Parts: sequence; structure tokens; C-alpha cells
Amino acid sequence: MRIAISRGLALAMLTAALAACGGRQPLRPIEGQKMPAVPVGAAAAPTAQQLMTPPIQARPERTVDLLTSSRVREDDPFDLPPESQP
Repeated sequence: MRIAISRGLALAMLTAALAACGGRQPLRPIEGQKMPAVPVGAAAAPTAQQLMTPPIQARPERTVDLLTSSRVREDDPFDLPPESQP
């Protein structure tokens, strides 16, 4: 029982150590490749950080619309029962 716990603990520590050793270097193109083309209408080419930042349309702010009063739902004339099979 103790051996299984110690192996599990050692595996967890090894996994945490491997996950923590990722490289933190600025992005740059691979040798021989160019940066993406300048978008139409832009004055300069976007940097790597600008390309990695999502636009505001991709991450809209959340709005919370609270109901201040409730009302009974009216009849829907298009809410019909399913047709019977002949």
C-alpha cells in the first residue's frame, strides 16, 4: 500500500516538474520564413503579440440583463400539436 502511494506521489511530482519546464521565449518566425503579409489598410505588419491577442469580437464582455418583472406567456398560434400519421 505504501509503495503504491509513494509511486503515485513520485509520478505526480515528475509530471508537475515536466509541466513547469516549458520555454518562455518571445515568438519569432522560423529561419527562412517571413512574417505574415501586412493586412490591407494597415500601416505596419502586426507583431507576434498582436497576432496572439484575440480581438474584442472574439471575447465580448458579458452583459447581465435582469428581469425586473415577469408576465404570463400569451398563446402562440403557431404552437400546433404534431400531425397524426394516416
